[in-house]
Amino acid sequence: MAPEDLSPTENPSDSTSDAGSDVSVKEIEYLGSQVKSLTERVFALEQAISDMGGSKPAIMVPPPPPLPAVSRARFVSRTVPNAGSEASGASETTPRKPPRSLEDRLGSQIFNRVGIIALLIGATWFLKLAMDNHWIGALGRVLIGLIAGAGIVVWSERFRRREFAAFSYSLKAVGTGVLYLSLWASFQLYHLLPPEAAFALMLLVTLWNAWMAWAQQSELLAAYAIAGGFATPILLSTGGNHEIFLFSYLLTLDIATIALVRLSALRSKSWSRLLMAALPGTIVYFIGWYVRFYAPAELASTSVFIAIFFIAFLTLPFRLGSREPVPAVEAEPIQDVLLPLMNAVFASLAFYSVLEDSGNHASLPWVSLLFAAIYLVAMRLPALSRMQTAAARAVHLSLAVLFLTIAIPLKASGRWITIGWLAEGVALLWVSARLSQTETAEDKSGAAVHRMLRRLASLALALGFFGLLITPFWLDSSIQTAVFNRRFVTEAAGILAFAVAAWISWLALRANGPSENVAQKDQTSVFPSWLQLAGTSVVALNLIALQAGVIEIQTFWTRGTTCYYCGEIALQTALSISAFLMVYGAGLLAAGFWKHSAFLRWQGLGLLVIAILKTFLYDVRSLSQGYRVASFLGLGALLMAVSFAYVRRDAKASPPDRQ
Repeated sequence: MAPEDLSPTENPSDSTSDAGSDVSVKEIEYLGSQVKSLTERVFALEQAISDMGGSKPAIMVPPPPPLPAVSRARFVSRTVPNAGSEASGASETTPRKPPRSLEDRLGSQIFNRVGIIALLIGATWFLKLAMDNHWIGALGRVLIGLIAGAGIVVWSERFRRREFAAFSYSLKAVGTGVLYLSLWASFQLYHLLPPEAAFALMLLVTLWNAWMAWAQQSELLAAYAIAGGFATPILLSTGGNHEIFLFSYLLTLDIATIALVRLSALRSKSWSRLLMAALPGTIVYFIGWYVRFYAPAELASTSVFIAIFFIAFLTLPFRLGSREPVPAVEAEPIQDVLLPLMNAVFASLAFYSVLEDSGNHASLPWVSLLFAAIYLVAMRLPALSRMQTAAARAVHLSLAVLFLTIAIPLKASGRWITIGWLAEGVALLWVSARLSQTETAEDKSGAAVHRMLRRLASLALALGFFGLLITPFWLDSSIQTAVFNRRFVTEAAGILAFAVAAWISWLALRANGPSENVAQKDQTSVFPSWLQLAGTSVVALNLIALQAGVIEIQTFWTRGTTCYYCGEIALQTALSISAFLMVYGAGLLAAGFWKHSAFLRWQGLGLLVIAILKTFLYDVRSLSQGYRVASFLGLGALLMAVSFAYVRRDAKASPPDRQ
């Protein structure tokens, strides 16, 4: 088998081409020579394989002809950039490490952690054994522990330099634990050091661990340092009340942790999980101290520390030094959502506890309003707003509205709580509608400010609605005057609030409804939509109006009597309620026909069904003959009128119903 000559043949017409095409022909000739050379080499290899026995001599393949200098340079200049880009792309795409098996995790991680605990327990028991048998004096035991702990830490660096970083950090944890135990024994067991000196040495160990974590870029080592730092107050506890000392130490530890997290962010690393030890640890210590030692005389100092803790963790969502808005992709669930919520709960409950136990209940609503103002400023102030993600701004807005909602029942009482919630809901809904008209491309997410306001407005209106339902039975059950009373004024305020909410929602739906209810398929990000809010507000309005009407009818007929369901009074009340339901249902039907709204007509039909059931199941059995006749005649006439209205509507060419 002879190699096939694949070199390109020269075309006579190419002699008349320009210089550019001449160069292209030379490049093609070079490619042809390369293909020919490769073909000859493959042929030679096939011959060598077939003649392994040595019956035929090896074939010497001549080298390919050299490429002219100009053509080669031109060819290389055209092809090298692509090759380089492919190479760089290949180098940038590093293969992912395969997931570690259960065996690897068990051997390298779980056993490692158990080994750390076992060594710490062993060191503790060794100290106890030495103490029980008087092998070594107190000072000697402490010195041995300090030397052993420091030696283990120094020895761990040998493993880190050999690229056994995880094992090195584990040894550092063991050494640090031995140092803490030795310092604790020198203070608690042997009384060799005063508490101030032991505290300073433990703090020095903690700061040294934090520095090593930063220098070696090890989040695990930082976690060990924080764990040791929070263990120090327990180890050095004398059982006394040292509020200033304890909270100053915790504040220092919290600020150091926050600084460590921020410094790690400069290296494009996220160590926000460390904060899940700092804030919960602070909360646990505060609760433990408060339960045992708090007294009203310490209100001022305790309030100052609570405020400082609150401000320290309030800064977490802010990306310091950021001059441009923080993209949504940089959101940290721990730093932007979880810890701000935990911080708000801790600070508010802490202030509530110390103020309530100190007899300052009157200050609680103002503290709640102060929290609302702080979160509102954090969300709206431009200098702070651009340093937050959309999720952080939404959390701050939610907390501002939440504290405002809490302040209402703390300051108001009775029906004013309900009216305050309704007013808050309407105001938030109006602001949301105004902001939705200027929505930008960045506001399409469910965490947009106007959508969060809409959800919070829905929550406030829901609280007001349930307040309207229970207020007549809770506060105003003994009112004897119908209509002209505080109860009816409260119900009227609720009807007005839901009417305004429906009107705002309807206008917002007309302004930007298609973008949320038609074009956007994912309705979860815009829940509740303007259409849902408008419909829910109308239903709530009608329910409150029906309850108010029924209660006022009962008050009118039963005033001045103690027997509400006796004789003529009960008959008059039942007939009046039936008439009210019929008239209200007819009014809803009329409004539905007028506005071409099937939604209103269905509510009217439902109310008429209730009136029919009441007439046939209750009135026919309970009313006297005259009231029974009036009830059935009124119902029959109304149903005939409704039927005629539907027949007339079907006969006429009516416009289509609205949503």
